[in-house]
Amino acid sequence: MKIRRIAMFAIALLAVAGLVFAGGDQEAASSGSGKVVVNTMAYGNNSNAEGVNWQRIVDEFEAANPNIDIQYELLYDEAYHQKVTARLAANDVPDLAYMGADARWGAPWKEAGQQVDHTPWIDPAYYDMNLIPPMGPNGEIYEIPLGTSNITTVLFVNEALINDLGYEVPSTYQEWVALVPAAREAGLDVWSIDGADGWAWGSCFMSAVIARMSGDPQWVSKAVAGQNSFTDKVFVDSLAFIDRAVSDGVLSENAVLVDYGQNIANYANGQALAMIQGQWVAGDIATSSPEVAENTLLLPLPKLPGEKAATAGSVAAAIQVGYGLTKDGASDPAVRDAALKFLRYFYSHEETTQRLLDGAIVAPILKDFVVPDELATINKQKVQLAQTALNTDVIDAFLAGAANDALNAGMQKIASGASTPQAVAQEVQGLLNN
Repeated sequence: MKIRRIAMFAIALLAVAGLVFAGGDQEAASSGSGKVVVNTMAYGNNSNAEGVNWQRIVDEFEAANPNIDIQYELLYDEAYHQKVTARLAANDVPDLAYMGADARWGAPWKEAGQQVDHTPWIDPAYYDMNLIPPMGPNGEIYEIPLGTSNITTVLFVNEALINDLGYEVPSTYQEWVALVPAAREAGLDVWSIDGADGWAWGSCFMSAVIARMSGDPQWVSKAVAGQNSFTDKVFVDSLAFIDRAVSDGVLSENAVLVDYGQNIANYANGQALAMIQGQWVAGDIATSSPEVAENTLLLPLPKLPGEKAATAGSVAAAIQVGYGLTKDGASDPAVRDAALKFLRYFYSHEETTQRLLDGAIVAPILKDFVVPDELATINKQKVQLAQTALNTDVIDAFLAGAANDALNAGMQKIASGASTPQAVAQEVQGLLNN
C-alpha cells in the first residue's frame, strides 16, 4: 500500500504541475454536460499532502463516477478562512466544504445559517457514531470529522522509570503525591508541563480539570454562553488545584520556566516520570526516543480529589475538522446525494488508514476499524485512548480574546505564587462580560 501511495503521490504532483488555476478555482469544463456538479471548498494546496491527496482522490472518484463533477476551490491556512468569509458574505455558498464546529472552523457557517444536521445521512453501519461528538445544542452533527477529536490533555507516563523507583503506575492523584519523595531523590520531575506556554495550562491541563471537578463535559462552553460563570466555586477550586499540585511537588515550582521544546526533551530524556501535553507529541517521542516511547503509557489524568463520577477518566478534546454539506448544498437532493457518495469515497478504509499512518488523524471514526500492525506502539495507544475516553470541552475552543489570554497568564501567576485563583477568575469573567 505504501509503495502505491508513493507512486500515486509522484503522479499527482506531476499532474498538478500542469493544472492552471484561476484564483484557486478548478476549471469546470464539464459543468454543462449534464453531470451533477458539487461546488466544493477544499483545504490544502498544490505542495502539501492534504492538497495533493485531495486532487488525487477527486480524480479517482470522478473516473469511477463519470456523472458527478466535484468542482472545487483549493485553499490553505489563512487564505482558506478569508475566502470562506468572503464567499459567505457574497452569498456564494458552496455545496460542500471543509469545516468544523468551533469558533474558528464552525462559526462562519453558523453565522451564515449554513450548518445542517448530517445525522440522518451518516450510516451507523459504516461510521462509529460513538466516536462522532455532538456539535449542536440538540446533538446535531454538522460535518463528518476526519478522525476522532484532537485530545489536548494526555498524561504521557514512563512506566519503566516508575518501576525502577519500585512503584506501579498510579491511578489516583494521591498515589502520584506518594511518588514525589522517591522522584526528588532520583532528581526527576513527577509531572512535567511546558508552563512557560500559557496555552498549555488552558488546553492541556485546566480544560480537563474543570470537567472532572464539575462533572459536566460542556462546562466551559456553557460558561461562555452565560449558563455558568468563571467565578463559580467549582472553577475557582479547579484553578486552586494548580497551587495544590505545585505545593505537593507533583508539578515543579519551576514549571513556568519550561517551554514546549524543553518539556518534550525532559520527558524523552527520562528526566520526568510523566508529561502533560497533547496527543500530537506522541510522534515526537517515538522519533526522538524510541526506547522511552516503547515504555510510555498514554493515559487520562488520574482520579483527582473532588472529581465527579460523571466525567471520571475523561480527556479534553477539540472536535476534529472534516467535510460537510452546507444548508444550500443539502437543499438539492441530487447534489446532496452526489456529495454524500463522494464523502463515503473520501472516508474509505484505505484513505483513512493512510491518514492514520501519516499522522494526519488521531484515530479513525470508522466502525470496527482494525489498526494496522505497522503503526507504532505509542500511536496504537493514542488510538485506544481516543476511542475509549469521554471527551470534554477544550477551553480555547470556546473562550477567546482577552478573556482567554488573561486566563492563560493567570494560571502561570497561580503556579508561580503571583496571583490567586479568585483574582484570576474575577478578571476572566469581567473580560468575558465586556
